[in-house]
Amino acid sequence: MPRSRINANFIDKTSTIVANILLRIIPTTSGEKEAFTYYRDGMSAQSEGNYAEALQNYYEATRPEIDPYDRSYILYNIGLIHTSNGEHTKALEYYFRALERNPFLPQAFNNMAVICHYRGEQAIRQGDSEIAEAWSDQAAEYWKQAIALTPGNYIEAQNWLKITRRFE
Repeated sequence: MPRSRINANFIDKTSTIVANILLRIIPTTSGEKEAFTYYRDGMSAQSEGNYAEALQNYYEATRPEIDPYDRSYILYNIGLIHTSNGEHTKALEYYFRALERNPFLPQAFNNMAVICHYRGEQAIRQGDSEIAEAWSDQAAEYWKQAIALTPGNYIEAQNWLKITRRFE
């Protein structure tokens, strides 16, 4: 049974009903409708912490989805799940793929920066200052891109950039 039919709370049920009505009345292709249904089910599963089900739905949503903008959000959410699972290399891959389709996703740049910063911190703990510096420099570049897209956001990143003298 599709997730959209088993939502338990009132808000989820209401949102599902509205989404289903919109799917019927808005002129879209069957592929777009299919992609949206999988995406919606993936978001629902993700919000409940069921990452395996969410990933399955997101992967299914990528098959029929051809719109680059919509596809970027599917790929971004796949990246989020891989980040949550500690699969940073896979997460970076999906954030890159999302940004290829939509270069205006500051949250993807931010998440990539967080991963790079984390890897830099790991390298410091392992005593490899050269690798740590490279990861930190990469984190700085991603944070600069996120900040350029949304100047009022990412205050902690801006402070880190200033403290480490990476802010230009």
